[in-house]
Amino acid sequence: MLGKLEENRIEIRKLDFRLIIFVIVLAVFGVLVVNSATAGEVSTSIFSTTEKQIFGVVGGIFLMVLLIMLDYRKLVKIAWIFYLLSIISLVYILFFTKALNGAHRWIHVPMLGTIQPSEFSKPALLLFLSFTAALMKDKISRIYLLLLYFIAAAPVVVLVLMEPDLSSTIVLLIITFTILFVSGVSYKWVLAAFVAVILVGVLFMIAVYQEDQIWLNRLLKEHQVERINGFFFPDRFPATTYQQNSSVMAIGGGGLFGKGLNTTSVESVKNGDFLVEEQCDFIFAVVGEELGFIGASGVILLVALIVFECFLIAARTSDLAGKLIAAGTGASLGLQSFINIGVSMLLIPNTGIPLPFVSAGLSSLLSSFIMVGLTLSVSLRGPRGKKVFY
Repeated sequence: MLGKLEENRIEIRKLDFRLIIFVIVLAVFGVLVVNSATAGEVSTSIFSTTEKQIFGVVGGIFLMVLLIMLDYRKLVKIAWIFYLLSIISLVYILFFTKALNGAHRWIHVPMLGTIQPSEFSKPALLLFLSFTAALMKDKISRIYLLLLYFIAAAPVVVLVLMEPDLSSTIVLLIITFTILFVSGVSYKWVLAAFVAVILVGVLFMIAVYQEDQIWLNRLLKEHQVERINGFFFPDRFPATTYQQNSSVMAIGGGGLFGKGLNTTSVESVKNGDFLVEEQCDFIFAVVGEELGFIGASGVILLVALIVFECFLIAARTSDLAGKLIAAGTGASLGLQSFINIGVSMLLIPNTGIPLPFVSAGLSSLLSSFIMVGLTLSVSLRGPRGKKVFY
C-alpha cells in the first residue's frame, strides 16, 4: 500500500517549466507572424485565420494542462482506443470524402473550416507504439516481435500515405523508428537499418538521374516527381521551385533585423503575392523577411530548446513508456521543423508541412500541444533515473 502511494505521489518541482515557457513563447510568436502573413485576407468562414490561430493556442494550452494533470501511464494502457479512432478517421476521409486539390486529407467542420486527421494520428501512433514497445521490453530485437511492431504501425502509416501525404508519412516513420531505437533494439538491427537507408538513398539517386525516370514515376505521384526534378534540375524545371526561390529571396531580403512585423512595404515578397500559403508552409519566409536573421535565429533556437527539453526528459526518465513518449515527441517536432525550414531555404525538395507552434493550422497546433502535454506528464510522474546534464 505504501509503495502504491509512493508511486502516485506528484512532486510539482519535477514538472519541466522550461518546456512550458518555450512552447508558449513560440506559439504566441506564431500568432503574431500568422497575423502578418494573412493581413488583408478575404476569409470564407466566420473566423479569420488569426482568430483560429488564437483559438488553437488557447485550446492547445488547455489540452496541454489537461494532459499534465492526467497520468500518462493510464493513457498508455488505453492507447489502442486512440489508435483505433485514428484509423477510423483516416479510413473515413479516404473513402467517404471528396478529394481537395487531389488529396483526401481534411474533414470540414462548421465555422472552424477543416481538420486534418493525419495530424492527430501522430500522438495516437506515439502512444500506441510506446505501449507496444514497452510490453516487448528487452525482447524487441527478436524477429517475430519486430514484425509485430511494424505490423502494429502499418495501418496508420499506409493510410496517411494513401491520402497522399508524404511529409506526414515521413514524420510517422520517424516516430516509429525513434521509439524502436530508444526501446533498446539490438545494434545489429540499427546497423542493418543504416545500411538499408544508404542503399535506398543510392537507388533513389539512380532513379532521379535515369534518362526516362521510369522507376521514379512508378513509385511517386506526378507532382512529387516534378518537385524532386525541380530541386535536382532547377535549370530544366524552373517553375517547380518558384515558391522556394521566392522564399529564399524573402529570407535574404530581411537582412539582420528584417523589414518589420506587419510591414506594408511594396518591396516585400510577401506583400507582392510571390508566396502561396505563406501562413503555413512558408511561414519561415515571413519570419526571415520581417524579423530578419535575428528573428529567424530566435525561432530556430526556441525549436531547438523544445526538442532538447523533450530529449532531456527522455534521458532522465527510467520508465520505458515515458522515455519513448518524450523521445518520440522530440524527434517528431524536430523533424517537422527541419523539413519546413529546409524547404523554405531550398535545402530539400518542396513538400508541405507546418512549422510546429508557428504555422497556421488548427490540427497541427493542437497535435503539437498534445504531444508536449504527454511529455510534460512524463516529466511530472516518470520515475527518475540518474541525473543527466542538470
